[in-house]
Amino acid sequence: MAESDQSPSEDAPPDRLSLDPRSDHFDETLLSRGVGIKFNGQEKTNVMEYCVSEGWIRVAAGRSRDRHGQPMTLKLQGKVEPYFERPAPAPDAAEE
Repeated sequence: MAESDQSPSEDAPPDRLSLDPRSDHFDETLLSRGVGIKFNGQEKTNVMEYCVSEGWIRVAAGRSRDRHGQPMTLKLQGKVEPYFERPAPAPDAAEE
């Protein structure tokens, strides 16, 4: 019954999300649910950041590192479809 109270748009991932804790678009609670990305119809597992409205993802460029020790990334343009791998926790579980 609780699932019918939630519309599908409420349970959609945000327009932009990043794995980098230093980013303004980092959200640990959303990432803990697991966010999958379909990019141009293919499943991607190495996405560091995405933006649906602008149509891009950032992926690690091999083992290359920048001068701060962070992975070098490539920005790829295309159709981005994020989804949650696990459903949102039930409200009853959060109260316990």
